[in-house]
Amino acid sequence: MTEHGRLRTVLPIPDRDYAGPIPYDAKSGDAKFPAIEPLRPPAGAPNVLIVLIDDVGFGASSAFGGPCSTPTFEKLASNGLKYSRFHTTAICSPTRAALLGGRNHHTLGMAGITEMATAAPGYSSVRPNSCAPLAEILKLNGYATAQLGKCHEVPVWETSPAGPFDRWPSPGNGFEYFYGFLGGETDQYYPTLHEGTTRLDPPASPEEGYHLTEDLTEKAIAWVGQQASLVPDKPWFMYFAPGATHAPHHVPKEWADKYKGEFDDGWDVQRERTFARQKELGVIPQDAELTERHDVIPAWDDMDDALKPVLARQMENYAGFLEHTDHYVGKLIDAIDELGQLEDTLVYVIIGDNGASAEGTLQGTFNELISLNGMGEIETPEFLMERIDQIGGPESSPHYAVGWAHAMCTPYQWTKQVASHWGGTRNGTIVHWPNGIEAKGEVRSQFTHVIDVAPTVLDVAGLPEPDFVNGVGQKPFEGVSMRYSFNGADEPERHETQYFEIFGNRGVYHKGWSAVTKHRTPWQTTGDVGIAFDDDVWELYDGSSDWTQARDLAAENPQKLAELQRQFLIEATRYNVLPLDDRSFERVLPEVAGRPTLVGDRQILRPGMGSLLEQHVVNWRNRSWSLTAQVTVPPGGAEGVLLNLGGHAGGWAFYLKGGAPTFCYNLFGLEWTYIRGTAVAPEGDHQVRIEFAYDGGGLGKGGTVTLYTDGVEIGNGRLEKTEGIGFGYEYTDVGKDSLSPVTDDYPAGNANAFTGTIHWLEMEAGQDSHAHLVDPASLMRAAMYKQ
Repeated sequence: MTEHGRLRTVLPIPDRDYAGPIPYDAKSGDAKFPAIEPLRPPAGAPNVLIVLIDDVGFGASSAFGGPCSTPTFEKLASNGLKYSRFHTTAICSPTRAALLGGRNHHTLGMAGITEMATAAPGYSSVRPNSCAPLAEILKLNGYATAQLGKCHEVPVWETSPAGPFDRWPSPGNGFEYFYGFLGGETDQYYPTLHEGTTRLDPPASPEEGYHLTEDLTEKAIAWVGQQASLVPDKPWFMYFAPGATHAPHHVPKEWADKYKGEFDDGWDVQRERTFARQKELGVIPQDAELTERHDVIPAWDDMDDALKPVLARQMENYAGFLEHTDHYVGKLIDAIDELGQLEDTLVYVIIGDNGASAEGTLQGTFNELISLNGMGEIETPEFLMERIDQIGGPESSPHYAVGWAHAMCTPYQWTKQVASHWGGTRNGTIVHWPNGIEAKGEVRSQFTHVIDVAPTVLDVAGLPEPDFVNGVGQKPFEGVSMRYSFNGADEPERHETQYFEIFGNRGVYHKGWSAVTKHRTPWQTTGDVGIAFDDDVWELYDGSSDWTQARDLAAENPQKLAELQRQFLIEATRYNVLPLDDRSFERVLPEVAGRPTLVGDRQILRPGMGSLLEQHVVNWRNRSWSLTAQVTVPPGGAEGVLLNLGGHAGGWAFYLKGGAPTFCYNLFGLEWTYIRGTAVAPEGDHQVRIEFAYDGGGLGKGGTVTLYTDGVEIGNGRLEKTEGIGFGYEYTDVGKDSLSPVTDDYPAGNANAFTGTIHWLEMEAGQDSHAHLVDPASLMRAAMYKQ
């Protein structure tokens, strides 16, 4: 508990005043003081690297029998341990909060993704200050700390450049260095990056070979090397969480081509192959059963033959994406090894923050924004075949079909979001620590959960859980250290009870048994959602004889089922799970959900403002709106962007082209509509303005665009369709289109900046802001794409 007299249960460790004699002259022989000792953790504390891959099912990685080659993961496992019953929460933000928080996701206020937060304590997305995260605890005990990659833990109203930054990775979440992105996903070629709290543009373009995973790896290697050079005696903690393999599934073509023809037999055959390989590897028992495919997931043989080449390519692309990710994790591991630090670095590789994602529709998608905006009918087999060679490239925003997601969760039922079943929550995990683990290449089958990681790290570092952090009393960790299992293959499991709940899909594990109920299907956002919680059908499984949840015993053993249902309610009451919340429409709307919003129906944007996302500006969707710019046009005229939203995969821009006000609407990167002014904006001070009159009648409808200069109409035109949900994650900057350009009417990057002077922009939207939001399914899709 103490070292050098420093008590570590109170953080920061309180300073102690010098109590010895104070001489008058520093040159006297009595002027001796204890040397300054930099803060360090206890002797023997290892470095810690946690690698969290995104949206990978149990049956994807070759380390756990899957078809995607992951030699780095296999190499680490051969010199470490595989955990075959490690569990996540079934969705992004909750898993990440639980991983770093050491507590259940509802305890941490992260019941779902941040974009669907409500005012209920377990659902607010606001981490209580009584739950200091692992990085903060380690930092205050003398560790260096860094996070690279995806966050998705910051409340949405705190993600703007105005902060506050209390829950950003750095400084608020305990990381001294952060390089990555805040949201649930980002474009791998055009990412929305921050370093600390400062927004950065990617250092290169996709044409120059840029890919986010490679960039993150380079930054991670540089940071570790710097630590070794400057403070070689100081242990470090790195959380490496690439956006891969979350959609959009972006990877250079040569990686996808490595799998050419590998998936032509379809997802049902792939499940059988993976299942057999899993038994060979020993990550499932020999008597395990392959669960049946549910009827709502189509059989491969029932898919349109004209679509099958595209479906196969989707999986080739995804497999290349995962192998590419493994390759760059390997580069980081090699760099740590070259520094001579790998032997004493505790490495966790958690292969998925949930099961594989089934959010790509039954046929997959070339541009996920199309289906997310409820316009999936655009993507006919002919449409997809025409673009098959572009899947995975910068022109695409692809996601594979539900059938592939299900196959990547072999041998289990269901997928991401379905917290009730192992397909949503069981993720293959590797632990590597040569100096602390004697066993090599073994499998551990004790039940473990993502909340067990933080207690394990403190355990191996010789650190206690703090009682107070920054003056606030702390809630105890709710996980259990896994260290007992490192050299104890036959040790009884210590994590005996664990609840699960996401979007009403819920269940409980208790001493080998599990009772579960699936309340909603990920790709069906209406229908079963209307079922009352009390009408949900529960299933019962005996894990001692049924590893995969293949045999439902609810009818045979109603007494045991009732016992576990009661246990779920006990856990739900204890950990802020109640009230259960399966709402979609209401939780998307901040004023109904009870969370703050940044702006109302009118907003003034000023020069120099940037790094804005769609939620940081007036909600203009599915309603009438206007944008007015007060500008000064220099002699010779002006060119360039006044304001844009979105990018190459969909968006709009208001700009001057040839001196004339121009509006471009980019529909999914498929169709560009231009409304051009008939007169240039003359030299001097002027107001240029666009008005959009929405047709109404539902989401994503059209409207009339009118352009004005100084109140005089100079052009008009029609939009027949608009994107009713979202353009994805792209930054908005006043006076330029900084990432992927909305239109090729102007160049990319700073070259499209407005050449005159912008004094202000005023954006206004009609008061009937939600009059046409009549499709809860589409609104649910809007939130889902941000996971």
